[in-house]
Amino acid sequence: MSNIPLVSLRRKILVVDDNPVVVKALCLKLEAAGYQPVTALDGSEAVAQVRKENPDLILLDLNFPVDVTSVQWDGLRIIEWLHRLDAAKKIPIIVITGSEDTKTKERVSASGAVALFVKPLDHEDLLKVIRSTLGGA
Repeated sequence: MSNIPLVSLRRKILVVDDNPVVVKALCLKLEAAGYQPVTALDGSEAVAQVRKENPDLILLDLNFPVDVTSVQWDGLRIIEWLHRLDAAKKIPIIVITGSEDTKTKERVSASGAVALFVKPLDHEDLLKVIRSTLGGA
């Protein structure tokens, strides 16, 4: 029997959203499905977590409040930053947003995200896409 902790065998998913309630709900669903969630509440924290945790997949909100430096971080800008990191270029990203407009869908598609989900989330559909993306049953 191996001495590797079970937690290290679980696929890591980074949840990036500025709403702590959404983060908590997603984490509970992911844990129940056997994943190991890690979290970030903004763009800079997301980049730091990618470097530290090396997640297998990222769930990323699109809308974030303006930060103290008045930089408008949105999910698309975070994707641009992540694509500049060698460690993050291949990590699949699933975008979560409250907006269904066509321009948003086009921009998300062009960003290389693997899927787009509109809030309120259908957690079962989200888990199906996560399993499919990560190659799980």
